[in-house]
Amino acid sequence: MIYRRVFSNPWRFRNMLEEVDRMRQTMDRWLGDRENAFPTLRAGVFPLVNLTENKDSFFIRAELPGIEKEDLEILATANSVSISGERKIPAEEEGARYHRREREGGNFSRMITLGAEIQPDKVEAGLKNGVLTVTVPKAEIAKPKQIAIK
Repeated sequence: MIYRRVFSNPWRFRNMLEEVDRMRQTMDRWLGDRENAFPTLRAGVFPLVNLTENKDSFFIRAELPGIEKEDLEILATANSVSISGERKIPAEEEGARYHRREREGGNFSRMITLGAEIQPDKVEAGLKNGVLTVTVPKAEIAKPKQIAIK
């Protein structure tokens, strides 16, 4: 039915394409130089993160291959943790031609909002084999309480 409405009238289809093209041009104007519009990593969401929890803590595990602990900053607030840093990729030799370029360098930042209040002053982090593990203790008010039945 939609096909018949759109494609039975060639003028309607043409108007839709013109509208899409107009929107694309507007976005291009807003973004300006697209290469420099977003200075952070452009290859998807980085770093990849797993978030798990038990009754006492949240556990954040982030894949950060090739990043040194000196290039990382971890900040904790009442209910969130921010992981930011810089991925440094060594420069290729002069005149190198790329056949494939998937690894990007630059600044990155991830904000992980947690479902409960935490104890920011007791957050611990470790980096081993390119995996960052952040242990985030829950606040006492956020921990489940066993209720006795009378």
